Amino acid sequence: MANTQTMTSPKILNNRIEALESRNAFQDDVIDQLNQELTIHQSQIAELKDQLQLIASKIKDSSSTQSDKVEIEPPPPHF
Repeated sequence: MANTQTMTSPKILNNRIEALESRNAFQDDVIDQLNQELTIHQSQIAELKDQLQLIASKIKDSSSTQSDKVEIEPPPPHF
């Protein structure tokens, strides 16, 4: 009986090692995919930040030119 356990023990260990190696390979693949997605998202966020800064500067410029126009025009008569 002890001889049977020693015969199956290496088989069981080999099966467990193969299962662990398979899970490890799957996890490596998932990590690579997530890394690629993260890289894409980081570049999109950087682009969106640049666009937001451009829009903010345009709004700031347009609001300052509008306030200059109000100061140049005389007030309308209230009669």
